[in-house]
Order: sequence, then structure tokens, then C-alpha cells
Amino acid sequence: MRNAVRTLVLTVAVLALWAQPARAADTYTQTKYPIVLAHGMAGFDSLFGVLDYFYGIESTLKSGGSKVYITHVPQFNTSEARGEALLAQVQDVLARSGAKKVNLIGHSHGGLDVRYVAAVRPDLVASVTTVGTPHKGADLATYLRSNIKGGSFTEGVLSYFANNLGLVLGLLSGHTQSQDAIGALTALSASGAATYNAKYPAGLPTSSCGTGAATGTQGQRYYSWSGTDPFTNVFDASDYALKLSSFFYSESNDGLVGRCSSRFGTVIRDNYDMNHLDEVNQVLGLTAFFTDPKSVFRTQANRLKTAGL
Repeated sequence: MRNAVRTLVLTVAVLALWAQPARAADTYTQTKYPIVLAHGMAGFDSLFGVLDYFYGIESTLKSGGSKVYITHVPQFNTSEARGEALLAQVQDVLARSGAKKVNLIGHSHGGLDVRYVAAVRPDLVASVTTVGTPHKGADLATYLRSNIKGGSFTEGVLSYFANNLGLVLGLLSGHTQSQDAIGALTALSASGAATYNAKYPAGLPTSSCGTGAATGTQGQRYYSWSGTDPFTNVFDASDYALKLSSFFYSESNDGLVGRCSSRFGTVIRDNYDMNHLDEVNQVLGLTAFFTDPKSVFRTQANRLKTAGL
């Protein structure tokens, strides 16, 4: 009798489980085209294969169904040189994935890189999203470029240390590439940005702090977001440095990039409670207590999905 009851209970339990609908897979971030993430100045894909530049963001996007690829370009170089390195990797992503296009997301200098790829190969790009990117230049870079004389001893020292830092970061991430720190500094200055924008104007605001075109000539979608709080977490040592650098700016900023300079295409928001490193969930996730950078990326992926991208 006891065995019969046990068998009946097990049978009912199995039938009950069978009757439950299968849990739907999370497809919130499942875009049509792969997402390609591009790092900024002094960036990397992953150090030692452990510390990711886009900290926790790749896994967050993948958990919702995204196909995500992390790229690596020279830590210090011109936007065109970095853009060419990124383009080669985009072509590799397309070859490996079988996709026809990619959704590009670039942080900081990486935003200029993705704009370059979209400009020279618009047929390969479905969307361009820039995060904390100095489209009109960064005031700190402008100050340094204006006050460090070309060919001077100071410029030589700066170039030496920055170029070697780039080489070290490249070694630690497994990718050594040509460095040009002075080229990078010039690219991020106001004059360098103006020259770059004259060549690749798509998506840029026509007014000083306006909104650029939402789409390109071949249907590419343009988006941007940024933060305006240099100091967000007392436990993050980098916040103290970003607070100091913020004093070089006349407008609200994230510690390295001004609010108006960050505006490109459809401006999702330009005043998140984030500093420049918070925008990619650094350092090690130490961000503002009530702002989650990962959720911002997740929402953007869903926005791309909804747009059919």
C-alpha cells in the first residue's frame, strides 16, 4: 500500500511538472546584429583575461541573448589609426558570425573610432552608440595640447611614458600595437576634434549643445549617453582623480568629457549619475549607489532589438 501511494505521488508530481510551461529564455537583449564594444584611450579588452574593460557588461548583455564581441585597438593613437584597427576586427566578427552588419558601441575615444568605421564602411554598420565620447574635444586634452609645445622636452617625456604605458597594457591584454600618444592627445583636443568632425560629420549636432541626426544616409541609427558626476563613490580611488580633472571644464562633465561634447545622434541622456569610468562600470563595479551602468547597456540593447537592429 505504501509503495502504491508513493508511486501515485511521484506520478502526480511528474505530471504537474510536465504541465508547467517551459521557462522562456531571456531574449531582452537579443539584437538582430551582433554588438561590438570598443574601448577608449588607455583601454583594453581584458587584462590577464580577468579584468574586463567593460566590467560585467558583456555577461549582462549575453544573459539576455546578445552576441557580444569585445575589440582591442591601440591604447594611444589617432582616431583614424584606432578606427582602422577596429574596422579590421569588425570584418572578422562578420566573417565569424555570418552577420551582415554590427551594432557598434564605443566608450570615450572608442566613440570616435566607431564613428570612423560607420563613415568608411556604412554598409557594415546597423547602429552607432557613443558613451562618454568627446565629440567636440575634451577640455583637459585641449589644455595640455595648448600648453605643451610641440617638440619640447615635456612633450617628449609625456610621449615616452604614455607610449610605454600603452605597450605594457597591450602586453597584459595580449595585444601589442603601435602607439602614438601625441597623436591621441591632438585627436582629443578641440582643434583635433574639429578637423575630425569636418571629415566625418554624421550624427553630430549643428548647434553648440544640440541634438544630431538620429539616422544616417544608409539607415544607421545614432545614439549617445554620458554622465555628469565626477565623484560618485568614496571607495573608488579613481573618483578623486576625476574630481580633480573636472575642474578643467567650464560645463558639467564626467571628469574627462563635457556634457555638450558628448552629445551625438539621439541623446538618450547626458546627465547620468556617473563619472567617466562609471560609464563602463569601473572601477570593479564601484559606481553610484542608485545607478547601474549595466542596466543602461541592457536597456540600449533592447532599444536596438525593438528597432529591428
